[in-house]
Amino acid sequence: MKLLDIGEVAAATGIPPSTLRYYEEIGLVTSLARHGLRRQYAPDVVLQLRLIALGKSAGFALEEIAGMFGRDGLPNLPRDVLHERADALDQQIRELVALRDTLRHVADCPAPSHMECATFRRLVEVVGRRGARARRHREGRRPTVRTGSN
Repeated sequence: MKLLDIGEVAAATGIPPSTLRYYEEIGLVTSLARHGLRRQYAPDVVLQLRLIALGKSAGFALEEIAGMFGRDGLPNLPRDVLHERADALDQQIRELVALRDTLRHVADCPAPSHMECATFRRLVEVVGRRGARARRHREGRRPTVRTGSN
């Protein structure tokens, strides 16, 4: 088996050598040898690095990605976690589409001032409520209901 040096791996994946060294430091990848001062990797590290890049693109933290590889470096992808991430991405897509539509409306609105546009004001209100709800969810709190005076 012909080993790839760190420069070849970087060229094949687009990942800088400094990042490859960091990934090795935290245990995501392993070099097999050194040729002089240059680290040498098995050819299958390219696929492993592409899977790591895919995981990062999907929003997984490096620690989460590390847990998706066995000791042999082969992926062991927990399907339930992947479904949860896909659901989170669906929600993010819905929010981004709504944001895009809001921006387009604001850009095209014929009202002299955006604050005079009823649609714009409604959109701002909806975004504000979503933001408050998301903060409460992140903080693990439910909205408080006040009763009586004071």
